[in-house]
Amino acid sequence: METQTQTILLCVTGLTPQVVTETLYALHQAGAAQPDAIHILTTAEGAERARLTLINDRWLSRFYTDYGLPQALFDDNHIHVLKDPGGQPLQDIRSQQDNQAMADGITELIRQFTSDPHGCLHVSIAGGRKTMGFYAGYALSLYGRDQDRLSHVLVSAHYESHPQFFYPTPYSQTIYTNDRSNKPLDTRQADVMLADIAFVRLRHGLDDDLLNGQSSFSASVKRAQQSLGPQKLIIDLKQRIVIAQGIDIRLKPAELAFYHWLIQNQLQGLEPILCPSDGVAEPDYAHAYLMHYRQIIGEMGPGERTEQVLQEGMSKSFFEQRKARVNRQIKNALQSRAGPYLIAARGKRPRTYYRIELESRQIEYQES
Repeated sequence: METQTQTILLCVTGLTPQVVTETLYALHQAGAAQPDAIHILTTAEGAERARLTLINDRWLSRFYTDYGLPQALFDDNHIHVLKDPGGQPLQDIRSQQDNQAMADGITELIRQFTSDPHGCLHVSIAGGRKTMGFYAGYALSLYGRDQDRLSHVLVSAHYESHPQFFYPTPYSQTIYTNDRSNKPLDTRQADVMLADIAFVRLRHGLDDDLLNGQSSFSASVKRAQQSLGPQKLIIDLKQRIVIAQGIDIRLKPAELAFYHWLIQNQLQGLEPILCPSDGVAEPDYAHAYLMHYRQIIGEMGPGERTEQVLQEGMSKSFFEQRKARVNRQIKNALQSRAGPYLIAARGKRPRTYYRIELESRQIEYQES
């Protein structure tokens, strides 16, 4: 059975709820599909204006009736009021704390609307404060998928933000300008155009925990920035961790020694390391590995069992187990950003060798 795709129109409205009907009109004029559901993101006063005009005064229903279109889902529950740091409806942005709370609220709502892989989100930033529109656009850049859309409506002079204008009607209707001229206007003559806004999609740089769970705006931006930034690996043997993309990855001594062995082999420009063949243990590999292992656990550390396993040399199973465990730990920690830090196979059989895809300048050591 084919999954039904639902399109959601999310409008940032502020004190101008008419951007909802203007956007719907512009979509209709462009021959684009109408949304299945409409949601509004606004302040406390903006929510009241939306209720009074779009619902009580029936401007939304009038639009659909005038143009013979099926009405999208919309009611009080589709009006989302941003909250202040205390959890109360946000009246206005008066402090840095209000600004942060607004950014977090917008980010979380867009994260939720983009969590359905079969859905499509259209964000309109035509209304509201400029900062609200900026955060909505930025949040869509962080979480948006290929099918999502960002737009702004352009309305001809005198009609823009006019309290009595909600969309160009298919019949003549007179309203008057808000200036001293009190000039009569015909709502039928208004021009409303939808302007698409291109945006960079950074979703691939976010970890699953950010995509699937609530996150602040600043945390989402930080993770995306780390993903886009230059790859760098920091090794701290004393703490037994490696640091990649700003994230500490704690490895067991056996795994850290294996990882460190491969890295040092690269840094010193030695022969590439191949996986041992079946039934053929590699004494040189065992010796080199144990040197790094002892460096990590110390000369008095409990390394007898590992030394005993490697007494005849490093086997294929030992090599593959260490490699798999290191890669699993890195993938668990970095998820979509793990690639450059993994132990990767290169070359062709039977000369397949293993390395970490980082340059020497990208690898640093840290003394605790």
